[in-house]
Amino acid sequence: MTDQQQPRIAVLLPCYNEEAAIAQTVAGFRAVLPTATVYVYDNNSRDRTVEVARGAGSVVRTERQQGKGHVVRRMFADIDADVYVMADGDLTYDPAAAPLMVEQLLTEQLDMVVGTRQHEAKEAYRGGHVLGNRLFTGILAGLFGRSFSDIFSGYRVFSRRFVKSFPVLSSGFEIETEMSVHALELRMPVGEVTSRYLARPEGSASKLSTFRDGWRILSTIATLYRIERPVLFFGGIGAALLVAALVLSVPLVLTYIDTGLVPRFPTAILVTGLAIIATLCFFAGLILATVTRGRREVRRLAYLAYPAPGGL
Repeated sequence: MTDQQQPRIAVLLPCYNEEAAIAQTVAGFRAVLPTATVYVYDNNSRDRTVEVARGAGSVVRTERQQGKGHVVRRMFADIDADVYVMADGDLTYDPAAAPLMVEQLLTEQLDMVVGTRQHEAKEAYRGGHVLGNRLFTGILAGLFGRSFSDIFSGYRVFSRRFVKSFPVLSSGFEIETEMSVHALELRMPVGEVTSRYLARPEGSASKLSTFRDGWRILSTIATLYRIERPVLFFGGIGAALLVAALVLSVPLVLTYIDTGLVPRFPTAILVTGLAIIATLCFFAGLILATVTRGRREVRRLAYLAYPAPGGL
């Protein structure tokens, strides 16, 4: 492959207060991907992250809206490249895995390669986070039919057509879940590469709140399921309401058969209301399924507007 045919690679590092780790992170990616441009997007850091990152040889830019989702939206909109390598600026993701991930993306013409985390140090990955990752990965597989081994990994390599067709809606750490669902819904070719997950260097602290961000991720999954699977979502609600109506109606029907009377009008009204709402839920799911299909076709066309990776 000639120099003119070499893909343009951009390394994207969202950062918030990573003075202690960003220089080593930038140096690591510059060493393994010498032709890549390393971008550090600072998210209102209160320490010397910007100065250190610039001194390490990266291109530093700023996103004022607080939250990783906002940073990713800005990065994907601003940067023009053929291959995008995204990692965190805290030195927890091993840069040595990046060339393999890029190679797999190009040779197999994939749209996303996820760096599945393999932690060796106990301090690298808290036990609660391991359990939560497995739980949410299972939920995603159950709701969407398939999943990834590590849906929360922030170490990913993307094709240009993934980045430029991805409508980033998240604002925080739920962005990885949204990326995974986007790839699954459009049935993109994806892959996984096992990568070491390292302990943070001294002076670097995690910004992830286990319960707050966990709740936001769960809410994101539920919202995406409602949007992408409206028939199952609203149909499930309708089915539950219909079952409740049938259960409540049994004594009324038996009484009517025996006496010809309907003595409990409030219950009868409740049963009727539940049945009407259940019917509305079923029709709402069908109508929204048509809207969802149209949206998916538009996203698919936007995705197909760009060439496959490796076909340079």
